[in-house]
Amino acid sequence: MTTRRELLAAAADAAVVAASHADEAEAARRLPDVTVDALIAGGLMRMCVPAAYDGPGADPMTLAEAIETVAAADGAAGWCSNIASTTSSLSMVLPPDVAKELYSDAAIVTGGVFAPNGRGVVDAEHVRVTGRWQWGSGTQHCRWVLGGAECDDDTFRLCFFDVADVTFHDTWFASGLRGTGSLDFSVDDVVVPLDRTVQPGVSRPTIDVPMAAFPNFALLAAGIAAVGLGVARHALDELVALAEGKRPQFSSRTLAESSYAQIELARAEARLRAGRAFLLDELSKAWEAAVAGGSIELSARVGIRLACVNATEAAVAATDAAYTLAGGSSVYSSNVLQRCLRDVHVTTQHLMVAPKLNETLGKLLLGQEANTRNL
Repeated sequence: MTTRRELLAAAADAAVVAASHADEAEAARRLPDVTVDALIAGGLMRMCVPAAYDGPGADPMTLAEAIETVAAADGAAGWCSNIASTTSSLSMVLPPDVAKELYSDAAIVTGGVFAPNGRGVVDAEHVRVTGRWQWGSGTQHCRWVLGGAECDDDTFRLCFFDVADVTFHDTWFASGLRGTGSLDFSVDDVVVPLDRTVQPGVSRPTIDVPMAAFPNFALLAAGIAAVGLGVARHALDELVALAEGKRPQFSSRTLAESSYAQIELARAEARLRAGRAFLLDELSKAWEAAVAGGSIELSARVGIRLACVNATEAAVAATDAAYTLAGGSSVYSSNVLQRCLRDVHVTTQHLMVAPKLNETLGKLLLGQEANTRNL
């Protein structure tokens, strides 16, 4: 098992590489190999793989903090680390021999899409799948690509496809997180062994570790929120660095000496730190329950998801503030704040942290009935 200190140190090292190649990722619309290699070397593409399968065995707080660190260097690298690592949590519900095949090699990356865009025909040992999925973040550097499929036996299965059977479609022309390579991918009549599939809500953990108690969607949402926190941290730090020397037009004072900038920066900083603390606190409380051998109850899942939405909203607000306070400087494509603005606003579009989730969470907080399938 990789210790918390080791994993966070690895994230800091990978962040240096990601930052120096962020422009390259943006231009290529996918992470460059050097960034992918740094993330793999640090165990940052498989953080949820348990120690039994030679994985880092990270806890949820370390997972979130490591992703945040990478995202503060390059939002796209943090996003890909999150998608790959949360996909790797499925190692805990796969049959042990299959989990070892897919995950014991530290160089192997998995990723993909949970959406049920595939159609599967099941026999005694296999499922034959055809489908096309959007938002395949980082799949071009994966060995195994995940896709959800509605099957003719009335099951929903997450299927691990050999990358050799996957066709990638150059569709990723996006406003933000351009370096994630979140293009479409498809398979056509591909045969997958049933033991290389997972049925969400049906498949039970096959290994006894606390992390197995965490719903995959809770981990995914926490990782997305962590990306937003990292991007916002980058934005505020960039604003502070800019403010020391920037003297707005028609002003005799630097931006750092502006009372308006001081007030708005303080507000943004407080909100961002509060959002981060709320998220880590909810994850910590749920982790304590998991370590004690308990399950993650609905109330805890609501708390985590509420914290994820709140952290994402705080990240957007902080980044917007930094962008606005920087004035005309931030509108240029060469300015880091412009990229931060575009990147952070992509996070809010993900179903796991979208503002509309507040309706479901509010219903549950009020004791009303709500669909909890995705919590």
